[in-house]
Amino acid sequence: MTDGHLFNNILLGGRGGTNPGQLKVHAGGIAWRKQGGGKIIEIDKADITSLTWMKVPRAYQLGVRIKDGLFYKFIGFREQDVTNLTNFIQKSIGITPEEKQLSVSGHNWGGVDINGNMLTFLVGSKQAFEVSLADVAQTQQQGKTDVYLEFHVDDTTGANEKDSLMDLSFHVPTSNTQFVGDENRPPAQVLLEKILSLADIGSSEEAVVTFEGIAILTPRGRYGVELHLSFLRLQGQATDFKIQYSSVVRLFLLPKSNQTHTFVIITLDPPIRKGQTLYPHIVIQFEAEAIVERHLSLSEELLATKYKDKLDAAYKGLTSEVFTKVLRGLSGAKVTRVGSFRSCQGGYAVKSSLKAEDGLLYPLEKGFFFLPKPPTLILHDEIEYVEFERHGAGGSSVSSHYFDLLVKLKNDQEHLFRNIQRSEYHSLFDFISGKGLKIMNLGDAQGTNGVSAVLQNSDDDAVDPHLERIKNEAGGEESDEEDEDFVAEEDDGGSPTDDSEEEESDARESGDEKEV
Repeated sequence: MTDGHLFNNILLGGRGGTNPGQLKVHAGGIAWRKQGGGKIIEIDKADITSLTWMKVPRAYQLGVRIKDGLFYKFIGFREQDVTNLTNFIQKSIGITPEEKQLSVSGHNWGGVDINGNMLTFLVGSKQAFEVSLADVAQTQQQGKTDVYLEFHVDDTTGANEKDSLMDLSFHVPTSNTQFVGDENRPPAQVLLEKILSLADIGSSEEAVVTFEGIAILTPRGRYGVELHLSFLRLQGQATDFKIQYSSVVRLFLLPKSNQTHTFVIITLDPPIRKGQTLYPHIVIQFEAEAIVERHLSLSEELLATKYKDKLDAAYKGLTSEVFTKVLRGLSGAKVTRVGSFRSCQGGYAVKSSLKAEDGLLYPLEKGFFFLPKPPTLILHDEIEYVEFERHGAGGSSVSSHYFDLLVKLKNDQEHLFRNIQRSEYHSLFDFISGKGLKIMNLGDAQGTNGVSAVLQNSDDDAVDPHLERIKNEAGGEESDEEDEDFVAEEDDGGSPTDDSEEEESDARESGDEKEV
């Protein structure tokens, strides 16, 4: 018996369109990862409340509802997958998926079913469409019989490049028996009150907390940052951005090595656009020692229910910490902090340059992050190999004090980090080898391009014991074992983004299954 089923080319449905990825259904639950890096969704089987199958155009859709009301749609299964996966789900998860039918009659009259944060319009017993109430920005009653819903529109490319639902109206006649009212409270008002109790209505009117004069390095400028219930807003002198929390993949809190500033990075999928430039990472720079005190504009009821154990009524502390804690509580995104790596001077990063830009390279527990420009995130499991290169070919005394680090990805993309101080080699080598990453030129220790050449210096005649150890180990076999996939629950790892090109898949378009 296998411990799970793996499917390629499974689409995650959402308000911004669909994203292809890889889905694994295993004994512990369900995991989906965007193809080429990006969003990761992991659902524990204990959190699953119901599962549904639905025939959609050219494929089948698996619907997954979890305890907090969220509903995920995974599209791209074949007919034979439905039977095999249903049997596995029944045995391993203990839930029997329900079969639902899609209405194709074109009728625009029927009933409304509200389950969790999903509103479904039914024609008879068949589903015509559904919308997430988390995407509702405003709602109001128009006259005695109509309910009007207006939806969030943000500045991510997913919202800009695809057709997006702007508003929706429901006509609820006074004779409606589903939402029973009276002369002073018609059925339309009953439906409105039901929607208001589940949607983040009013979040566009008042921010939960505001931070003024924040220095953002990409996209560059000073912005006022407003954190609302379901989105954040960046207000600059010439540019404003509105970003749904559903687009926030992960947060990073990375102190600079000199301790004068701290980076907070908001990783987005899809990214925001400014002109023709896409920004998958918002890089914010805070003063490391700045203290702030903030009281959140949240009712006691919300703090005690929806945000229990997620947010406090007030915060006081370092600005970077307060900002990160509040944004994490509102968005639900995980936070990555610095890991075990320390430079030769005890810092969290090493100075280097990428392309024409100088910056800092952070070796994290699950990846590398170059900051501030261009912000580049590389996960360990995206890496084919790394290669240490001697800096320059002229043999000058200046070049002998530096080396380069080449990172080759599995999709053949390369990142060359240049001008790393020679004194940082030991720390980087130990960290990289400790993570099990393949070092390409380890076996070329005696050659001009091997790792020993990186450390060679005509001014140093003494035997380097670290170099001798490398030479002794160079003849050993390299491990071809791949790194573990990124684990979404851990706070010390990287988070995949679209910095790397999408991986090619040899699976069929309908979604080939692999047993694992």
